[in-house]
This record gives sequence, structure tokens and C-alpha cells, in this order.
Amino acid sequence: MPDPVAALAPYDVVLLGSFGGPEAPDEVMPFLRRVTAGRDIPDARLEAVGEHYFDRGGRSPINDLNRDLLVRLRAELDRRGIATPVVWGNRNSAPFFADAVHEALDLGATRVVTVLTSAYSCYSSCRQYREDLAAAVEDVGPAADGLVVDKVRPYGGHPGVGRAWLRALVAAVGALPDPSGARILYVTHSIPTAMDDTSGPGDGEGNLYVDQHVRLGRRLTDEVSSELGLALEGELVFCSRSGPPSQPWLEPDVNDRIEQLADERAASAVVVAPIGFVSDHMEVVHDLDTEAAATARRVGMPFVRVATPGTDELFVEGLVDLLLERAAEARGEVVVPDAWLPGDVRPSVCAPGCCPNLRTAKPALCGSD
Repeated sequence: MPDPVAALAPYDVVLLGSFGGPEAPDEVMPFLRRVTAGRDIPDARLEAVGEHYFDRGGRSPINDLNRDLLVRLRAELDRRGIATPVVWGNRNSAPFFADAVHEALDLGATRVVTVLTSAYSCYSSCRQYREDLAAAVEDVGPAADGLVVDKVRPYGGHPGVGRAWLRALVAAVGALPDPSGARILYVTHSIPTAMDDTSGPGDGEGNLYVDQHVRLGRRLTDEVSSELGLALEGELVFCSRSGPPSQPWLEPDVNDRIEQLADERAASAVVVAPIGFVSDHMEVVHDLDTEAAATARRVGMPFVRVATPGTDELFVEGLVDLLLERAAEARGEVVVPDAWLPGDVRPSVCAPGCCPNLRTAKPALCGSD
């Protein structure tokens, strides 16, 4: 029998870290103010965004999705004979990171390993979570003195993620009446171009955020084409831009690209794969299932949206593999990271200057700066 503790030693608690979302109408505006804190966005603009939530009863799907993921993560750990407890915390809604730290301490934690529901490398996808973890430990105060918080590496190119996307893509493309002329649109959250330019290690070339998505999309397109005997084309597009018009953000927008493909008669259908998201939260159910689907109907373009990994067993198994990899690394063992994309292994301890905060420097955990 495996030791139910040793497999993840030196870690004694796993923290599932996520973005968070409102669960009732009276939580919507406070949530949006927390998300946009420091950006001087007027309430009138936030109220417009809030309509996306109010249209769904004031409830984001993300917390329920994380509850489901917690159950599946616990089940996969149990299947492998690993008894290490799992807690859950969010950046922007209850349970907050500080709540998760308190819970971990109540469980006797001295060293915590974090797995985020954000898979890529840029400020908003990685370092901002690290900053909020640091703030949470500080908020907890003396009770958290000596607590070590680590994280698994960015995992957008991990086999568990890639194979889950591949299976969902094959199902979506294969269900089309005529898949040969379909265009795959790989969608991720748009970010300011300055944030992409500085994504990655401080001594790197930048643009790691886009590069990670492009390489995953390229591999998926090749694999789907091979499995279905087709010669498909795919490309990266973006959704959920929220900055002022004067600030450059990553383009093209998914809606603009659907319209362009229809005008050019360049595709018989669009297959929208939201590879920037691990589950069906608001950017998926509103920006894609509602807005992008409506754009496709308006221009007469057949539209299918690929299922996100969510609680797919390949994805959940991959998360546990990442936790075991990080624990072995922490024990000082020689680790050969498993990668679906050659050369796409990022360190679990972020390098100095990695994905910097372009507004103000803040303390961050899980890094060497």
C-alpha cells in the first residue's frame, strides 16, 4: 500500500486556486469592483458588464464548476491512495485565498502546493495569482508565519490538457456534416499587448502568452487533422477585451474573425475551441456561447463550440500528475517534466521579473524575486 501522505510530501495540503465569481445578484458589483481595483473603471461601465451576470440570475458558473473539480480531484487522489487534503480559494470571491489559508492552517499545514485553474504565462494568468496569495498570507497574520506556499508550473502544454482538448475537438469536428472546410478558432482571453510583450521570464523575449497558445493550437490542428484524415486550418483569436479603446489589446476578436471568414467565404463552418479556459465560466458561456454564436447566426456561418476540459478525467489526472511532479521536485528528486509540446515546460518557481506587474511592484509568492 502506498503511504497516503508521502506521495505529496513535503506538502501537507493542496490548494485549488481560481478566479472566483458572484453567486447572487448583490455580489455582482462588489465582485466586479474587486476584479478591476486600481483601474479607475466607472461603475457605469461595470454595470454594463454586470448585465452578463444579471441575465443569468446574478450567478457566474465558475464556483459550481470548481466545486465539481474539487470532487473529481479528491476522487483521483483517493484512487491513487493519496490522502492529502484539498482546500479551495479564489482571488475575487468567497472562499477567498485568505479563507483557504485559514482552512489549510486548521488542517495543520506547514507547506502548501497550489494548482491554479489558470494554465498560461502572463501577469493576469500567473503573477497576479501569486501576488494575491502573498496578500492572503499577510492578511492571515502571525498564524501563517512560516507557512510555505508553492505552485505547480504553468500547464497549458501538459499532456493532460492537450489530450483532453484533442478528444473534445475530434468529437466536435467529427460531428459536422462536412468538416473538410471547417476553420478551427482557438480562443483565449485578450490581454493588453504590453502584458503579452512582457509575458515570460524577465530575461526572455516576451510574448510567451501568445506563443503558448499558438503552439498548442498548431499541435491540436495537426492531431485532429491526422485522426480524422483531413487537412484542417486553425488560428488564434481572442475574446473578452475590457480595456479602453486607446489601449492596444490582442486581436483579432472572435466575432470580427467570424464575420471576416463569412465575407471571404473562407470556411464552411467555425469550430470554436476556448483553449484559454479550463472550464465553462462567463467568458465561455457569454462571450462565446451567446455573443459569438449570435454573430455566426447573423452571418450564416455554422458554429460549434468545443467542450472545455472541466472535469474530464484526462485533465484531472493531469492535474494530479502535476502535483506529484511538483512534490518530487520539492523533495530534491531528479524530475523530467512531462510535456505534450516540446520545449513548453515552464519552471514551477517563477524567475525574477517574470510576467511583471506593469502598474506597481507587489510581493508575490512562488517565485525567486
